[in-house]
Amino acid sequence: MAITNHERVGKAMELLKQGLGPFVEREFTSTYKDKAGVEAIRYLGEDRLLAKRAMSDWDAAGLLKLMWESWNDVFRRTLGPADRSLVSELRDLRNKWAHQQTFSGDDAYRAFDSAGRLLAAVSAPQSDEIEKLKMELLRLRFDEQVRSEKRKTAGTAIESAAAANLKPWREVVTPHKDVASGRYQQAEFAADLWQVHVGEGTDEYKKPVEFFRRTYLTESLKQLLVGAVRRISGQGADPGVQLQTNFGGGKTHSMLALYHLFSGTAPSELSGIDAVLQEAGATKLPIAKRVVLVGNKISPGNPVKKSDGTIVRTLWGELAWQLGGKKAFERVRADDEKATSPGDALRELFNEYGPCLILIDEWVAYARQLHDQSDLPAGGFETQFSFAQVLTESAKLAKNCLLVISLPASDTSGSPHTQADDVEVGGQRGREALDRLRNVVGRVESSWRPASAEEGFEIVRRRLFEPLADQAQFKDRDVVARAFAEFYRTQHQEFPPECHDADYEKRIKAAYPIHPEIFDRLYTDWSTLVKFQRTRGVLRLMAAVIHSLWEKGDKNPLILPANIPIDDPRVQFELTRYLSDNWVPILEKDVDGPNSLPLRLDGEVPNLGKFAACRRVARTIYLGSAPTATAANRGI
Repeated sequence: MAITNHERVGKAMELLKQGLGPFVEREFTSTYKDKAGVEAIRYLGEDRLLAKRAMSDWDAAGLLKLMWESWNDVFRRTLGPADRSLVSELRDLRNKWAHQQTFSGDDAYRAFDSAGRLLAAVSAPQSDEIEKLKMELLRLRFDEQVRSEKRKTAGTAIESAAAANLKPWREVVTPHKDVASGRYQQAEFAADLWQVHVGEGTDEYKKPVEFFRRTYLTESLKQLLVGAVRRISGQGADPGVQLQTNFGGGKTHSMLALYHLFSGTAPSELSGIDAVLQEAGATKLPIAKRVVLVGNKISPGNPVKKSDGTIVRTLWGELAWQLGGKKAFERVRADDEKATSPGDALRELFNEYGPCLILIDEWVAYARQLHDQSDLPAGGFETQFSFAQVLTESAKLAKNCLLVISLPASDTSGSPHTQADDVEVGGQRGREALDRLRNVVGRVESSWRPASAEEGFEIVRRRLFEPLADQAQFKDRDVVARAFAEFYRTQHQEFPPECHDADYEKRIKAAYPIHPEIFDRLYTDWSTLVKFQRTRGVLRLMAAVIHSLWEKGDKNPLILPANIPIDDPRVQFELTRYLSDNWVPILEKDVDGPNSLPLRLDGEVPNLGKFAACRRVARTIYLGSAPTATAANRGI
């Protein structure tokens, strides 16, 4: 029997209760000790019914209200302003649910997304269940769209008569099957290191061969892999690498590349790895013991029982167990039970079980949940940095061990543009943890940078389209690029100065069949939005755009900002999910859709309608201005 969106949101609220309860009780107890229960009731005011129940048994409404009311006194040190906004939003959603109000598909998805983000911020395992609810809702949404004939007939692609003599992009390049058919799921663009480590996820991330087939080796990623091969092979090289970029900057993808590189798969089966081996001066890939520690998947307050019965409490206990099971864990058992730093035992383990690759992601998210006093199984805040120092020194002294640590971009370099993203760092304790970890890790780190804009073109193109293989395909692409470049040069007074440069033609070729301006807007303007994760956000949006245009038979030579089918429900969802709710009616009324003003004007004025001029202009303005609405310099 089918369930309603209201029932789905109810499930999310129950999972939110289960995940938040232990965290809220833990934080209150840390702050108020044996008076935690009394203080909690004081914050709740008239909600006396909860006084008779343990805090961890409260419903979602009580927990969220307590978090909101006591934020400054209890939760501000651990969580950040973005998390507080989630608490506020979830309180409103829970009240709406309790009053039996209806939920649209978008409302339900937003509830899942916000609940999942808050649960992930406190390392609650229920975040994985929320993710499954999200994916199920998206599948239902797509199935409904496929069944609807209206979706196929609602609109046709807007084409440019001026480009009629150029070959359409659909005749030159082909989208990957999952993109063309629309069978992709949004989760497929979300690299998840922990999920791959436990054998889950989609093939493009889980299987080494498929992963490298769809991965473009940027110069930075290639040098990272070369250094890793040298280090694991015992040829020297840097013992530690710190991956530091803004949210969505490619850190997890780089870690996955390292993880798969040392999986034991033959290098001849991994696209691009032959060149890596050649530069590294190696003839074969060594097999390494791989350890994966992801901070928001491991709770500092809840010990984990492993398949062999081992109880693991700390990060160093988890590291030892992944290296060599129960036998290796015995070497640090006492330190794990007492939550004390393991000292030189780590170096001995690295040498005994090496070569080894240690990948640590979301460490700040883990460390910020620790308390000043050692009242959690995982130890205290200070102990974590003693462990970090021992870990980096042990990796440096071991023969062939590589330590790779991912940290959010930090403001310690002095530039305001590199200030750590609040979503990843959290509150006061999170920022302190980031600074402390950077200070320790910085002693052994080697340089690494994210992909450049031009490399971003190729990353997205390779993930969404089949590669160009035939000489005729390259020729047709070059003809289109030359035609656009010449048009910009001859009409230079109508276009921005950068369009006149000779390099712009190269940029069109690199981004083909997507116009570079789309990438520029997405990577600069849209990437400033908190939830838009650079390459991941670009992939999600462009997959929806390409599927819609492919289905509608688009015959334009390039995919331009004006061609983005905002009237398509899936594209509209991707263009509004990162913005406030009031953008949806704006889009439907003022930009594109069956009742929009631009469509009506195009219908009333034949000279405009012949080129769909109003819709093209409205679409372009929206893409360039929507994410900058709150910026100092708004609009285009």
